[in-house]
Amino acid sequence: MFNSPIKFAQPPKIPLGSLILVTGANGLIGSHAVDQLLAAGYRVRGTVRNKQRCAWLELLFEARHGKGQFELIEVPDLAAPGAWDVPVQGVAGIVSVAGCAQLFIEDVDKAVEEDIKAFYGLLDAAKAEPAVKSFVFTSSAWAAWTPDPNVPTTVTDESWNDKAILMAEDPNLSDQEKGIAPFMAVKTKVEQACWRWVEREKPAFTFNAILPDTVMGPILDPKNQSASTAGIVRNIYRGGNLGALDVVVSQWFVDVRDTGRLYVAALNLDVTGWRVFGCAGRFSWNKVLDILKSLYPEKKDFVELADYGWDQTDTQTEKPLALLRAVGQEEWTSLEQSIKDLAESFLSA
Repeated sequence: MFNSPIKFAQPPKIPLGSLILVTGANGLIGSHAVDQLLAAGYRVRGTVRNKQRCAWLELLFEARHGKGQFELIEVPDLAAPGAWDVPVQGVAGIVSVAGCAQLFIEDVDKAVEEDIKAFYGLLDAAKAEPAVKSFVFTSSAWAAWTPDPNVPTTVTDESWNDKAILMAEDPNLSDQEKGIAPFMAVKTKVEQACWRWVEREKPAFTFNAILPDTVMGPILDPKNQSASTAGIVRNIYRGGNLGALDVVVSQWFVDVRDTGRLYVAALNLDVTGWRVFGCAGRFSWNKVLDILKSLYPEKKDFVELADYGWDQTDTQTEKPLALLRAVGQEEWTSLEQSIKDLAESFLSA
């Protein structure tokens, strides 16, 4: 199913061939954002903190999309004054992916302050660049709710993860009890701050947010990219450390390629103010194990898992599915296909 080409249902707002900025181009999500934008017919300028360490990106995208379509530039300090003045020059759209990457955070206020400074710098630079027509911000589904398989929950565009903020700020909870609540709190507060900037500054460009949940799917360059969620699936396959299964509980998933296509579609929205959940369907690690067993029946040493339950969250899938269809993809990539392609990518390294 995923082999469907990118085909716009309507002429795109940003003409094909235009230059798009993608921050954090070396990560799992960022690299697929670049890949899908190039596949759609755009040129891409990707930013990384260290260009020398990420030179493999230029080779990767030249091999996949030809010469002259991808440009790599270095932004070592995302929050430095003027850090984004040069990267935004001449770009028609911005996909902002880079941000807080540490899952376990000791100082929430410091992390929020650093991220807001970086994002406000990027937004200010975008506002000053007349060519920018669209800005797509990457948040997280965790900015809207805390997944809990034991609690039925309804999530809407207006949902915010107040629970995570309360937990992160509770002086009576230990770091172990807080878990990843501080990370969720940072994601929540930073997204809220960006919306406040939009309300205050009223930029000429459209501003919309993508909120992916647990990201599955293939790693474009498994020899050079960190494992991310793929590391959990890899450990289930190989019988490695499974402690992350208690942290990333049963919830919704999205294939990273679908996320990339959401960026392509969201860049071309005529409306502003959308929060688009990247939620294709529910998953559990037990289901992931079952899929791996069916894919590799010759492997007899899979470690059986405890029952991790099944998510009971209802969230909005109509809006993101409409965006996928606007770029020629009728349905979400299935969990089975996503795990298959993910496993093949890490086994090829």
